[in-house]
Amino acid sequence: MYFKSLLLLFFFVHAASIHSQVYITDVTIGDVEKQKLIPHQTVIITGDIISKIQSADQVTIPANATVIPGTGKFLFPGLVDSHIHFSQSGGLYTRPDAIDLRKYKPYENEIDWTHDHMENVLRRYLQAGITTVIDVGTTVNFLKQREQFRNVSYAPAIYMAGPLLTTYEPGPFKDLNEDSPFNLVTSSEDAKMKIQQQLVHHPDLLKIWYIVGQDTADTEASARNYLPIVKTIIDESHRNHLKMAIHATERVTAQLAVENGCDYLVHSVDDEIVSDDFVRLLKKKKTILCPTLIVHDGYVHTFGQKIKFNTYDLLTSDPFQLGSLMDLQHLPDSVLTNNYKRYANAPKTIAESQQLNTTMRTNLKKLVDGDVTIATGTDAGNIGTLHASSYLHEIKAMQESGMTNWQIITASTLNGAKVLDKEKEFGTIEEGKKANMILLTANPADHLDHLADIDLVINHGILIDPDTLLSDSPEALVQKQLNAYNCRNMDAFLEPYGDDIELYIYPNQLIATGKPDMMLTYGELFETNPSLHCEVVNRTVQGDTVIEQERVLMNNKIMEVQVTYQVRDGKIRKVYFQL
Repeated sequence: MYFKSLLLLFFFVHAASIHSQVYITDVTIGDVEKQKLIPHQTVIITGDIISKIQSADQVTIPANATVIPGTGKFLFPGLVDSHIHFSQSGGLYTRPDAIDLRKYKPYENEIDWTHDHMENVLRRYLQAGITTVIDVGTTVNFLKQREQFRNVSYAPAIYMAGPLLTTYEPGPFKDLNEDSPFNLVTSSEDAKMKIQQQLVHHPDLLKIWYIVGQDTADTEASARNYLPIVKTIIDESHRNHLKMAIHATERVTAQLAVENGCDYLVHSVDDEIVSDDFVRLLKKKKTILCPTLIVHDGYVHTFGQKIKFNTYDLLTSDPFQLGSLMDLQHLPDSVLTNNYKRYANAPKTIAESQQLNTTMRTNLKKLVDGDVTIATGTDAGNIGTLHASSYLHEIKAMQESGMTNWQIITASTLNGAKVLDKEKEFGTIEEGKKANMILLTANPADHLDHLADIDLVINHGILIDPDTLLSDSPEALVQKQLNAYNCRNMDAFLEPYGDDIELYIYPNQLIATGKPDMMLTYGELFETNPSLHCEVVNRTVQGDTVIEQERVLMNNKIMEVQVTYQVRDGKIRKVYFQL
């Protein structure tokens, strides 16, 4: 299947480069601006631009054109994730200021991982139909690295803010130099200097981390104490023709930010229900808001050891970072992990989280009803908010707030383009705009899950079968099935295995053959062991063979086992257990 998809991708790219024009025929276009469907259209792509849109029965297709049949399919603009962080992996070890696990994984190793896997992360975004990402707070080294991925077929368009300009810098991030996501600002003059240092690296926008309470417990007094610095940064940003994004989760910080010229609020107000005057202020100032509804729960559910993954998560997320989120169940420092677990599951914490979620969702509905521009963003990279796969969770939370499917789709396309005044370039399907689109097999206006039913991604005018963007290494396949095992998810557990799978007790005692046998073998295990958990004590990769020393908690007993996985043609074909 992978080889077939690869050939298909080669044909599309080769044909597009020779003939230069692509015709997507008789397709239904999603008009996200007018929030309606336009059926029976043919979309013509020339190079990386949508060159013409006509009624399907009025188009004559040249003999040398590349033709993509669109009958029964839906063409929508590529999605925009308007709030991500490449410098964070989404895994357990990515924010040592939130939980300090550096004795298990040095933060320098985490930094190296995020850089080494940036291409992989970009491929996951494109596979999810996300053709544009906005990193609203990165490091200098990521500003440099993005140059490798400009206009490549497998990467979304990347826009970046520089390091967060802030009056508070968490301890673990100090002295990281060009790997630091923070620029500590101590005065207005210092702010001007730090901005000039960032401008050398050509950020697309600037961002303030408006954190209050470090100088006084009075939130409003603290916000006003820092306001001169905040205002200087906003003014300097605009003077240099850059948009200003601000992290401001309290009503007072958000209000002060908007009053003083903030263009983009990158979180919801979560401490109180906003007033009608606040809504009118954002509307008047044309401030865009990105609600980021799920990121808080990502932390709480991870720390409480109750994070849940569905089949989509298990199959599309980076398997190693997803797997790390379950490490709290077996890390040796049980005092630390139990303290976090008790805190996250305490009635007070649960009540506070529920109140915060209610406030954010209520505020989002008020803002939408007040015609404030909303842009979809996940804050991916934070602990528990995984890159790319978290997007569907975020839009479902927006739906729970009362937004309609069309409003969410518009927030996820056109409004994402508006964040940086790029709506004349992309965000809708119109003649003259960039050919960044997704061809879907079902209508997302009927059900948001259909945004994952992607037949083709069109990126820079290039047609890409999403199945060709990533292939799993033997180690990744083994990690995927391990994650699904720990989640007791049978569909995701079986997916990395071939239909001809054979299970052995070492060296040659055959105990199961084929997926039906596996379903019988593991079905009862998953059903009767709610605390089932497997920890990899040691893993060795030798070509297509992965050997693990595993420690399994089963029926409240620990079992040690060596497991050998043999991979062939992209699937696990044989497994040997040695007790």
